[in-house]
Amino acid sequence: MPSPTQLRLIIETEDFDGALRFYRDLLGMPEQIAFATQGDDRVAILHAGVATIELATPAHAEWIDEVEGAPRISGAPRIALEVEDAELASDLAVQEGAELIAPPVRTPFQTINARVRAPAGWQVTFFQELQTLEARAALEGFSTDDARAR
Repeated sequence: MPSPTQLRLIIETEDFDGALRFYRDLLGMPEQIAFATQGDDRVAILHAGVATIELATPAHAEWIDEVEGAPRISGAPRIALEVEDAELASDLAVQEGAELIAPPVRTPFQTINARVRAPAGWQVTFFQELQTLEARAALEGFSTDDARAR
């Protein structure tokens, strides 16, 4: 099977205008053209840069919640967005009505993370990289799943 060329998350929301203000206007995700009919049929496709999929066991997700100081809500929809300044991003998000779940914290995986509950109920982690992938590769604990001893 050919590799995917795009990852698209679909966030269904009753508060479309609030979500659009948050993701497009506050976070600055450029909107691209999209097809919709009329009336309440509204859609916005927003470019979020490079996309990755993070697969995590429940134990790892629980550990991340602990590191970030966030309450454990198993299976809750959550996205993580890399930003230049996680503290500023979370502050601005809260000023625009997002709920702060966990304030900025320096993590063992060399990021600063902050988590909010955004419009439409999704949890959004803002993360600020503190080192390059190359620099982290030399640190203990960083490897691929295949390379880890089981």
